[in-house]
Amino acid sequence: MAHSTNYRYLSPSSRIFAGRALSNNLSSEVRRIGAKRVMILSSYSVAQTTNLVSQVQELLGDNYVGSYTNARKESPRKLVEEGVDFTKNLNPDLIVVIGGGSAVVTCRAITILVGEGVSLDDIYTKHFPEGPPEVSRLTKPKIPNFLVLTTPTNGADRGGAAIYDDNPPHRKEIFDPKTRPSTIFLDRDALLTAPFELYRDTSTTTVAGTINALLNTELSPFSLTDYRQSLELCIEYLPKLYNDPNDGDARLQLAAAALLANRAAQASYNSNIQGENTGLGRQLRYKYPHIGQGLASITNVQTELKINQKVNSSVIANVGKIMGLNQGSSSDYEFAGDTIKYLEDFIAGIGFPTRLRDMSVDKKDFEEIAKLDISEPAFGQGAGRVKDLSRMMEILEMAW
Repeated sequence: MAHSTNYRYLSPSSRIFAGRALSNNLSSEVRRIGAKRVMILSSYSVAQTTNLVSQVQELLGDNYVGSYTNARKESPRKLVEEGVDFTKNLNPDLIVVIGGGSAVVTCRAITILVGEGVSLDDIYTKHFPEGPPEVSRLTKPKIPNFLVLTTPTNGADRGGAAIYDDNPPHRKEIFDPKTRPSTIFLDRDALLTAPFELYRDTSTTTVAGTINALLNTELSPFSLTDYRQSLELCIEYLPKLYNDPNDGDARLQLAAAALLANRAAQASYNSNIQGENTGLGRQLRYKYPHIGQGLASITNVQTELKINQKVNSSVIANVGKIMGLNQGSSSDYEFAGDTIKYLEDFIAGIGFPTRLRDMSVDKKDFEEIAKLDISEPAFGQGAGRVKDLSRMMEILEMAW
């Protein structure tokens, strides 16, 4: 695989602690940044089903000032704005986030809106049929945050947040790199609190994102190394998680894989991926709450691999090699087909369906899904974005 020689690589400054991360390091990290008023923000499920909020509260001692525990899947606008009001009333100088991607994104959204003092409608990224998106440049200070992760998320160390709004465009994106976390804790006991089904799904999100990124023909050697290690960890440890949901080592390694993919992604926004792409995964999880982000994302990736097998045969073949397959004397096109089949078998082997018809997706919804996806482009999706309704319907039929 060719490496780019003209690139930007960001190495985020977050400190990462793993193992017995909380009890050994949280208090000292709070002292390190001089925080005196620490707020906890957690997902609703974490607050209801674990003792992590009370555990962190005890570790914070007199520095603790309150908890917002209503972060939910997809970061709904109403709850983000509820969290903004809560945070303004507490006036914290540090937020400790407990949870997975939803809690992390909700925290970033809250800190941006609190710091800027404006409405979401004033600053979300605007997309246009032609030309680049309009991204608001946000300059005001933001409340620092720590992350206590309970699931893998490749969005942990980012500066953006996507909020779900009942009013279109449903996905509203805001961005400020000052919201990246100061410290990330991969605590074994915290990671063991997440249900197996959720952990499998979020780990599969890492697989999907990493495979998609590896289709980029202009990755720097730094990003390529991060993505390669991330995918290797997922291929090794997802089956171990499936066989033993309480395998703490597997959970730690899958969380690390997500952070590696996260780090690599900081340098690959301007990707050079050939072929067609869609937002099918996002539309599936918006339309069907029972379909998690991981299953939706890997379904999207598998579909795009199939429709782009010819144009992307060499890079798909490289993904197969990273996954441990032997090309032998096969052509790149033939080996790309073998790679696609291997991925499908791998996903089935960890207990996931691989066809829309097995996910309780109704074919009657295809036209609605297609129209929504065409009308709602997202940041980072380039010239290959499918904009034709009939083509989008063909792709849905292929995934069926």
